[in-house]
Amino acid sequence: MNKTRVLYVCDACGGHSLKWAGQCPDCGEWNTLVETRMPDRLSPRQAVSSASINSVHPLAELEGRSEPRFTTGLDELDRVLGGGLVSGSVTLIGGDPGIGKSTLLLQAAASMASGRPVLYVTGEESLEQVGLRARRLGVAECPLQLAAETCVERMLEIADKFKPAVLVVDSIQTMFTEILQSAPGAVAQLRESTGLLVRFAKTGGTAVFLVGHVTKEGAIAGPRVLEHMVDTVLYFENDAGSRYRVIRAVKNRFGAANELGVFAMTESGLKEVKNPSAIFLSRHATPVSGSAVTVIREGSRPMLIEVQALVDESHLANPRRVSVGLDPNRLSMLLAVLHRHGGVAMFDRDVFVNVVGGLRVSETAADLPILLAVLSSFRDKPLPNDLVLFGEVGLAGEIRPVYNGEERLREAAKHGFKRAIVPQGNAPQKKAIEGIQVTQVNRLQEVLNAI
Repeated sequence: MNKTRVLYVCDACGGHSLKWAGQCPDCGEWNTLVETRMPDRLSPRQAVSSASINSVHPLAELEGRSEPRFTTGLDELDRVLGGGLVSGSVTLIGGDPGIGKSTLLLQAAASMASGRPVLYVTGEESLEQVGLRARRLGVAECPLQLAAETCVERMLEIADKFKPAVLVVDSIQTMFTEILQSAPGAVAQLRESTGLLVRFAKTGGTAVFLVGHVTKEGAIAGPRVLEHMVDTVLYFENDAGSRYRVIRAVKNRFGAANELGVFAMTESGLKEVKNPSAIFLSRHATPVSGSAVTVIREGSRPMLIEVQALVDESHLANPRRVSVGLDPNRLSMLLAVLHRHGGVAMFDRDVFVNVVGGLRVSETAADLPILLAVLSSFRDKPLPNDLVLFGEVGLAGEIRPVYNGEERLREAAKHGFKRAIVPQGNAPQKKAIEGIQVTQVNRLQEVLNAI
């Protein structure tokens, strides 16, 4: 047996220390050093795995090469992955318990199994449980291969014999390697198990999906080094009580990051939502105050969303500023701009702002609709139902353009909006967009006069 030595590994950054300390010397986090036993020398599998990096290739020879992709059978998942699954890639997907990670991957694996060998390895459930889910999803008859295993070495032996094009591991926190003596889920086990799977994917060309648990804060459990080791990191999210699920790419070496895919959870599994704007808009029968519609951009997709605001009299010394789906600091800044350059004071009012549908909006295109939704609620005067707005609001009261303005206007026109208030830099330059009247503005006061 290999001799082992004791190291203390940081849960946050994966840094090593020879002795325990209250604070990690690498990242500065407190109470994150965990005792771990490490081998003094590498196993034969690890030693041999480095032989494949000895060859050297000129850069000019690599320019014409392209990464071959194949579809997962789910268009929304393909969109988030950058157009399809790349052979030899490693994708880490995380989400809250019960959100549908296993359901999503089982549906995708069953669809891909019709054209190529796919191996689904479960470490959290028995094969009978996976079979029950497959029957509920209507994919029990597909040629998908299943295995219940938690040892990485034995799982790779099975994969070497089966030679799958796609390998699904559910989940990485249940896997362990015989190289280490620590329990499954420990920092060293996570890092070493992921490293073995990454090397297997790169040397054999197998596309690997890893399911990861998340912490209370919503981040993938384990050291952040896991996210650096894999090619793609996806987060599966949903709003409490909603049947809609959003899958978001936060890292993608083969496509655009911050891409978004939308699914709806039904009795027969996850169904793709082809037109997300329809679920994030609540078309009111009659105009209501405090509601404004804007166009945001998630990856390559423009989406219409509704921003709602409620302004009420405050009986507190410090009025509340509550935002759901938006940055609360930016809300406070926008209220200050409205006071300074619009002449509307909110110092004695509670202000609540919400993005309908549970989305989180981080881009500045939502500044203008936020201000007008707040002003609409404050004056109890609704905005027109056929009006859409977007634009960044500066501290000097200027309205700045945002990227892909004309594409946003086309998306609004496609959904029946007749009027738009946009920054001057986002107005159509060569040809007007049919079906929508565009008002160009440069200052906040111009917006208020136009409304």
